[in-house]
Amino acid sequence: MNSDIIIKNHIDLIENRIMSFVPEVSPEYSVIEEAMKYSLESGGKRVRPVLALEFCRILGGDVEKMLPFAIAVEFIHTYSLIHDDLPCMDNDDFRRGKPASHKKYGEANALLAGDALLTHAFSCIASADLSSKQMIDAVRELSAYAGSNGMIGGQIIDLEGENKSLDLNSLFLMDKLKTSALITSACVLGCIGADKYEYIPSAVKFAENLGIAFQIIDDVLDFLEGEHNSDIISGKSTYVSLLGLEEARRQASAYTQKALDALEEIDGDTSVLKHFASLLLNRQS
Repeated sequence: MNSDIIIKNHIDLIENRIMSFVPEVSPEYSVIEEAMKYSLESGGKRVRPVLALEFCRILGGDVEKMLPFAIAVEFIHTYSLIHDDLPCMDNDDFRRGKPASHKKYGEANALLAGDALLTHAFSCIASADLSSKQMIDAVRELSAYAGSNGMIGGQIIDLEGENKSLDLNSLFLMDKLKTSALITSACVLGCIGADKYEYIPSAVKFAENLGIAFQIIDDVLDFLEGEHNSDIISGKSTYVSLLGLEEARRQASAYTQKALDALEEIDGDTSVLKHFASLLLNRQS
């Protein structure tokens, strides 16, 4: 089957089912359900759940059964974006062309919507039709990659780097934690969902390099957006500011190649993952 069709099938599965994982709440506080759904439907690329589903698929797992794992990662990602936009963090008024959650629902409700998505991510994992071991392992891995030694740690470095220049090593560490960690968790959960733990080291190598390439391209696109981008306005250190535009692009290609090399260690048809990595490298938005 064509790689684009497989990726589309993954995205369609995610889009058709993701809202069913949002718990219904009492009318007295339905704003929290509305706010959660608002951010979940804001038009993201679904990069992380697609990677989770595709790793499961190529390793012979049941994509339907492990879908809750993929949804859990997207819940975590979405909560992090809500919190990133808050005035105490990046203070962004818009997310993907729409008012940020805190601009639409107020800061307190946005904060709670993020908290709710974080909490319900783990109930998603617990709902999977997989073994207790797989669910426990998924909880352990996702909480580790999203926690203080993962995504949260990267956010701390980001906050501490405001109004001062980060060197390349600090920037790399920040992005390995803030961006790559959750991408890595998705690929690891795909291996767990397929019950193919032996491929986790290769999945980690693939994802860590893909995550850095992904962030570099984000920096490139932010630079091209120029005066309309909050990171450019605030003077944050980026790969473009430290390396220049062309070298940043070259580094993105190099990290993507390292990711592709890691796939050679996997006994399966990795052509869709390779194609997806290429799409991410060459994206325009």
